[in-house]
Amino acid sequence: MITGHTKVFGIVANPIAHVKTPEEMNNHFAALGYDGVLVPCHVLPENLARFVDGLRVVESCGGLIVTIPHKTSILALCDRVVGDAAEIGAVNTIRRDPDGSLVGAMLDGKGFVSGLVVNGIDVAGMDACLLGAGGAGAAIAFALAEAGVRRLTIVNRSQEKARDLARRISDRYPAVRVEAGASETASRDLIVNATSLGLKAGDALPLDDLAFRPGQIVAEAIMEPEVTPLLAAAQAAGARIHYGRPMLRQQIRLMAEHMGVPSARP
Repeated sequence: MITGHTKVFGIVANPIAHVKTPEEMNNHFAALGYDGVLVPCHVLPENLARFVDGLRVVESCGGLIVTIPHKTSILALCDRVVGDAAEIGAVNTIRRDPDGSLVGAMLDGKGFVSGLVVNGIDVAGMDACLLGAGGAGAAIAFALAEAGVRRLTIVNRSQEKARDLARRISDRYPAVRVEAGASETASRDLIVNATSLGLKAGDALPLDDLAFRPGQIVAEAIMEPEVTPLLAAAQAAGARIHYGRPMLRQQIRLMAEHMGVPSARP
């Protein structure tokens, strides 16, 4: 039940209808017995700065979750960031402190890797290929390197962007071989789609090389549809597939904690 005491949180995106975070987070609040509610906020890119600035004066606002396409642009709108958000160049969760200041964090990557772990997948020592070098892609790339992949190849339309991300990861994790390149699908242990391709009906596949094979893992960051065309193609070839929703479920706790929500019942 929403009352005058309820803490309000938002999730901002464009478009917004596909997001699954509201039901997941509100279920999390209910399980904790926490008096809070997460609501969807559909905001166009040109209105993002005005929207974020307005949060500073809403005393009942506890924070904001950020998704496509705002993760990179919202970084500059935070008062400060924690963790590796600045290095990644994106933010997906903002806490509003009592003084109205906004503190950003990037938790996509940690949530993604935790989602793999709870499904029995240890990426340490793997030859991994990441499709996409945007906000979510960068976060997942850093998290895969932190988790100990042996090699990481970043595939992106803009080779310059992929090379820049590879350089930043190499600087942070010199033991990992990181490079911009091609998918070389058949040789990979793990392929991760961190692009938005597959979100809408009729989208092209995020890679051209469909030489999937048994023994490898093909994973999605997209939550809806659950089985994207990429996962369907990989599954048909005998590869193990990993859905996008485990990433969200693992992120829920991390995002809630960053926004000041207790991690257990009082």
